[in-house]
Amino acid sequence: MAATTGIRQRHGNGCKRPASGCRCPWQAEVYSARDKKKIRKLFATKAAAKGWRDDASGQVRRKELRAPVSTTLQQAAEVWFDGARSGVVRNRSGDAYKPSAIRGYEQGWRLRIKDELGAKRLCDITRTDLQDLVDRLVADGLKPSTVVVTLLPLRAVYKRAMARPESGITINPTTGLQMPAVRGGRDRIADPEEASKLLDALDSKDRALWATAMYAGLRRGELMALRVCDVDLAAGVIRVSRGWDYKEGVIATKSGRDRKVPIAGVLRDHLDEHLLGLAWREKPDALVFGSTPASPFTGTPTTKRAKRAWKAENERRIKRARDAQEKQVVLLKPITLHECRHTFASLMIAAGVNAKALSAYMGHANISITLDRYGHLMPGNEDEAAGLLDAYLARADTTGRLAQLDLKTGTKTGTRGV
Repeated sequence: MAATTGIRQRHGNGCKRPASGCRCPWQAEVYSARDKKKIRKLFATKAAAKGWRDDASGQVRRKELRAPVSTTLQQAAEVWFDGARSGVVRNRSGDAYKPSAIRGYEQGWRLRIKDELGAKRLCDITRTDLQDLVDRLVADGLKPSTVVVTLLPLRAVYKRAMARPESGITINPTTGLQMPAVRGGRDRIADPEEASKLLDALDSKDRALWATAMYAGLRRGELMALRVCDVDLAAGVIRVSRGWDYKEGVIATKSGRDRKVPIAGVLRDHLDEHLLGLAWREKPDALVFGSTPASPFTGTPTTKRAKRAWKAENERRIKRARDAQEKQVVLLKPITLHECRHTFASLMIAAGVNAKALSAYMGHANISITLDRYGHLMPGNEDEAAGLLDAYLARADTTGRLAQLDLKTGTKTGTRGV
């Protein structure tokens, strides 16, 4: 019958009622002339099979549907990783993936996905398969952030496949997954007084590096790759044009664009003193914070040295308080280089720097990243925000009362010298 062409019921060997009706699945098929293959799919009912076949026939004519290919998930992933390493495949912002990000994706792929799903055809993996994977990772006790990062390369692989009709992928199984909630803690931010005391407690050879992170917001890799020629004290700017990766060496900045960061007076003093003491400052491309990019971060790493210095300062404070018989003592709370970057952003916001300028100073790919990350008020600014709201409401209330008075007296609003 013409209405049921390409649709038939698939009876199993154990089916005893083919003539009187049974629950065996219905198979629908369409022919793809481009692929010279039939595309088949099973359904629970004849109506569902017919509906799919009608839709699929139109998709084949419009070249939106192709026969499934034999590419495995592992093969597709290898192509994606090669493209990401070469810079052909870009992230959502259109920038090349950082080598460290690719290594993280590869590690998650190798440890948690490859053995379980890698041998399956790309077109055979279902949303249920991936939801089962997510559920198992959560049950194994992995952190929510680790589960989310593990799925990122899978999402990227299928997003790329969906954009290519030749892949034969028409349904993205990574959409609609129920993922564990990632609840990050509040960023550690030092207030101006605390930032100054943290720096004062450090050894002089480390102070300029931490000050640059605290008052200019450079990332760790940008600090490692910073050259003397990038610090222009006369112009009052730091030119950030490159980063450093432990395996790749010099790399582009995270956003792929150069930027200028203003040098505040509090930072200028630290940099001026530090640069004058550099024995290698006259060498071409001399580095600011070490004879090699990794030198401040190897041996006894920068953060470990800083924590020792802050611990020693806290011990001195405790001893002074004990000698003076003081009951309370304020101790220094350690901070990381990345938290110094958060501190820089918050200090700039508190100083009134607009979001667009801050986005440029931070090296973000777009302003939405800055607003999402730092759009909240600094701790302690709640009173200022409440004051602004009170002032606005007071003005609105005054305007309303004047309007009522004008109605009573018959005077038009706006004629008074208010």
